[in-house]
Amino acid sequence: MTIRVLLADDQALLRGTFRLLIEAQPDMEVVAEASNGGEAVRLARSARADVVVMDIRMPEVDGIEATRLIGRDEDLAGVKVLVLTTFEVDEFVVEALRAGASGFLGKGVEPAELLQAIRLVAAGEALLSPAATKGLIARFLSQPSPGGLADPERLAMLTPRERQVMQLVATGLSNDEIAERLFVTPVTVKTHANRAMAKLGARDRAQLVVMAYESGLVRAGETRT
Repeated sequence: MTIRVLLADDQALLRGTFRLLIEAQPDMEVVAEASNGGEAVRLARSARADVVVMDIRMPEVDGIEATRLIGRDEDLAGVKVLVLTTFEVDEFVVEALRAGASGFLGKGVEPAELLQAIRLVAAGEALLSPAATKGLIARFLSQPSPGGLADPERLAMLTPRERQVMQLVATGLSNDEIAERLFVTPVTVKTHANRAMAKLGARDRAQLVVMAYESGLVRAGETRT
């Protein structure tokens, strides 16, 4: 299956560079380009994009607001957003995740890392750059947020195992690492994670992480052993 990518960046040179890189891959194609967030939202729908590679700083509508608009649009429920920016700082990481981004990378990443990030995000995985450390994200997401994604009472819908898997996902562990800890298969872990996402209405694992912190299921500095 070919991953349909939309490039949203106000710098035409960067869009052109990313286009050449992406279209050289047999499993990807660039279906549209946007120079601001408003265009990105419109084109995500008309071009039937799977992944939007989204800059944060853009005129008219910035990348975070565009991500938020995509996340609220039921017609775009399957669209994933990978935020790619030079402004790789705490506040932007958290705002991007709260807005519904599935991944966050700095523009200084290697080409191979960007391509792998697009594949991971398209597959529904959460992706954060090395600079967006779990500790910083935990510290910010554990603070109350008006209109937060998760009501702690909603966690009652989860089975004990689903809650446990959600906790481990939020600490940054992969399916394989969680499976090793729980003595189950990675497929079983993925099933529990998917069920938790479905019950809580999470778009993907990144949003599940946000919900875990905002609901208090996982707290800043907390680790699992």
